[in-house]
Amino acid sequence: MATKRTVGRASVQSAHKCASGVCDPERTQGLKAPAPNGTYSLVTLKGPGVFLGAEVSKQGGTNDLTFVILDIDGRNVTNLSYAAAANAGLTQQNPYGLVLLHSGSLKTFTVGFPTPLLYKRELKLSVTVNEPGVAQILANVIHGSA
Repeated sequence: MATKRTVGRASVQSAHKCASGVCDPERTQGLKAPAPNGTYSLVTLKGPGVFLGAEVSKQGGTNDLTFVILDIDGRNVTNLSYAAAANAGLTQQNPYGLVLLHSGSLKTFTVGFPTPLLYKRELKLSVTVNEPGVAQILANVIHGSA
């Protein structure tokens, strides 16, 4: 619990406070291997909490019509396929917060906004696979407590 000490007219916090309101950061991982056509919930977090960033790596596939879906408190934040991200030119760091990186048969979709996003009830990261040949999908979400 924070305690305050008065110095002259100014009040000073004497207890530890987390930077930008994010405490206890951690990584939660989800995996689907193999990943035939369908929708899969990779990571579901109960709130309250703070979303800092995520990455979803896809190995294999023939046409990149696998969608990365991020929902916070029942509202859709991201729903974009690997193909759409490439076509929109989201292949380098940008203020929008979505970036597609690839090397060989591995493609990684990253999600991270300039400001952490607060979730009160639930954060859900899922994928919808609409292509054959996806060997696996691996997701990591970085989050903390509010």
